[in-house]
Amino acid sequence: MMPPLILRPVYRRYIWGGRRFATALGRELPPGADYAESWELVDRGADQSVVAAGPLAGTPLGTLVRDRGRELLGRHAPKPAFPLLFKFLDACRDLSVQVHPDDARAARLTPPDFGKTEAWYVVDAVPGSRIYAGLAPGVDAAGFAAALRQGRCAEVLHAFEARPGDCIFVPAGTVHAIGAGLLVAEIQQSSDVTYRLHDWGRTGPDGKPRPLHVEAGLEATTRLGPVAPVRPATTTDPAVRRLVTSDYFLFDEVEPPANWQVGGDDGCHFFAVLSGSVRFAAHLDLPPLGRGGCVLVPAAAGRQEIVAEAAAGRPAKLLHVALP
Repeated sequence: MMPPLILRPVYRRYIWGGRRFATALGRELPPGADYAESWELVDRGADQSVVAAGPLAGTPLGTLVRDRGRELLGRHAPKPAFPLLFKFLDACRDLSVQVHPDDARAARLTPPDFGKTEAWYVVDAVPGSRIYAGLAPGVDAAGFAAALRQGRCAEVLHAFEARPGDCIFVPAGTVHAIGAGLLVAEIQQSSDVTYRLHDWGRTGPDGKPRPLHVEAGLEATTRLGPVAPVRPATTTDPAVRRLVTSDYFLFDEVEPPANWQVGGDDGCHFFAVLSGSVRFAAHLDLPPLGRGGCVLVPAAAGRQEIVAEAAAGRPAKLLHVALP
């Protein structure tokens, strides 16, 4: 049996990052105040999640996908690479206004890539923090293009104050930005194609404006109108609320009872702990996972029982990702 896999995070440092992976998620970080992204699940070329402990310690995720794909992915095998990327983002400053192409447009790039449909879950929010998602009501493609070229991008964006627990579904082709003060969990297609449309007039570490991709971004903007937080749906499991059902991923919020079972459906499952703690059966020799802890449960692991406990006065809550 391939056991549940705890993976080492891959950190990315950008000008808008901070240190909440340490202060809010309990991570040990090297010095620096610009830790922007923590990639918890990734298989993109040299960017690899690596198994942190157990009999497969040191093994990159891509190696497992290639060499033991049926055990890992079950009915979704074979795959050339793991199709999803999960990350935490610490936005101490506004992220740039961006858009991602869909699959058809990304396939025409050199080299070709996948489109990028994604979903965000707000883990923590400084009061007043904002999400920018979609365009304001009544703004059409021509109006958006004119505003962008005239430096009026902020005027035509749809924005709202974000609150912990909000989930925002962002299909490819949607203009978006994560605002300052937010700690966000993101699930996305495994793609890194981003068109930066607007950067709030700031400069990069070299003192120069960061490059914009206005024309390519306008061509990739295929979805107009505002985007609001999703309305979670009940499921057949009373512990699980479905946040997003898409062609690329299923995304759930889970409030597990003290003993909760998952898996056994010939598919893999990924979890991130938002509060409380969870532990697996003792014979698996896995450490308990507290806030910010993540685990990938392979298809071959079968049905697993998770013991959930409160921590710091808060009951266990998880995010769950699976392939549809």
